[in-house]
Amino acid sequence: MIKESQLQPEQAAFREVVPAGDYFLKVLRAGETLRILDLEGNQAADTLFYNADDPAERYSAMDTVREQGNVYLTAGSVLRSNRNNPMLEITADTCGRHDTLGGACATESNTVRYDLKKRCMHACRDSWMLAINENEEYGLSKRDIAHNINFFMNVPVTAKGGLTFEDGISAPGKYVEMKALMNITVLISNCPQLNNPCNGYDPTPIEVLIWH
Repeated sequence: MIKESQLQPEQAAFREVVPAGDYFLKVLRAGETLRILDLEGNQAADTLFYNADDPAERYSAMDTVREQGNVYLTAGSVLRSNRNNPMLEITADTCGRHDTLGGACATESNTVRYDLKKRCMHACRDSWMLAINENEEYGLSKRDIAHNINFFMNVPVTAKGGLTFEDGISAPGKYVEMKALMNITVLISNCPQLNNPCNGYDPTPIEVLIWH
């Protein structure tokens, strides 16, 4: 569902451009609003969410899909934790839908899906691992990498129940916005994938904005 925001970028308390292939890690306080902005279009932002006060509670694709009865996320979707608690609500969305089934790219999946020579290519899991290792104060470890959301990514479900990676449905300036319902640790990998069309074979920057 397309729903525009009433928030103005110039009034944001925080803004940061995240280069392609880089990560973003920050705590979002309850009541704050986060916007992920697709600056150049057709870029996937692979995102993990945790309860900032207890990282053992984290975003759950299964609980979210079950409770909302829809495999895609958009304005009005409530993102739920592995304890079935509401974590965030998507309050605005100019893209229309976002994937939470396709998972994130890794060196292992690049090898299986594409070619042995692709194993050395940078992947979202690498970015998350780097973020965790460079920021020990967040209390995260390798075992905390679980379900993620692929904001802006187009992963249609086939008639046989399979998943495919297709050209993105985003465009320059499209965004998704969500309000934190608890203190949230946000970990984004601005996807570096070059082997499928999720980034248009040309990864580009995103911008993250936060309003108090």
